[in-house]
Amino acid sequence: MARPLFEDRADAGRQLAAVLVQTPRAPKPTVVLGLPRGGVPVAAVVAAALDAPLDVVAVRKLGGPRHPELALGAIGEGGARVVDTDLQRRTGVSDTELAAVEAAEIAELDRRLAVYRSGRPRLALDGARAVVVDDGVATGATAEVACRVIRQLGAEEIVLAVPVAPADWTLRLAGAADEFVAVAAPRDFWAVGQWYARFDQTSDAEVIALLGGADSRLSMP
Repeated sequence: MARPLFEDRADAGRQLAAVLVQTPRAPKPTVVLGLPRGGVPVAAVVAAALDAPLDVVAVRKLGGPRHPELALGAIGEGGARVVDTDLQRRTGVSDTELAAVEAAEIAELDRRLAVYRSGRPRLALDGARAVVVDDGVATGATAEVACRVIRQLGAEEIVLAVPVAPADWTLRLAGAADEFVAVAAPRDFWAVGQWYARFDQTSDAEVIALLGGADSRLSMP
């Protein structure tokens, strides 16, 4: 079994931030966007290192009705949607079944946005560099939808940044982002959690606290 690369999500954020700050980039307004829930603790550390504001980009996996862990696709705020139609066909999931899954995930997406932002408007992305952060990439479906959402919201440049991803992740996600950054992209990848010593589920309360902490940091004189 592979040895963990990260103690926890905070450690993963520190290692990812170290890679990001070493890459020269043209000056541009930058916003860091974490994928709830697990990507937000990583993104909060990155945002602090880049001295950038932090927000969330809400996406939900479309799991199989009989195998919820299977990623048939994903949806995101603003109506963004990706579906692996070949996988849907091979697993025998009907359009009606997929629509039922999607309806439930849309409801959860709306709930999370209401809870996380608490009436606070999303950060403006027009003309900005958006650094999209998750705790890792597996199939890439949610990351692809997240990047589509960010593009639709006006970001001029998208950097998809994760602590760990499969070796072929840039091929899977070609065109989704303008730049891809990972601390590690091992060939023996089978799950994001295998690379963490601690990979506990992140709660809504933790996400809210991290977003509030980022707001406080930027408002300090």
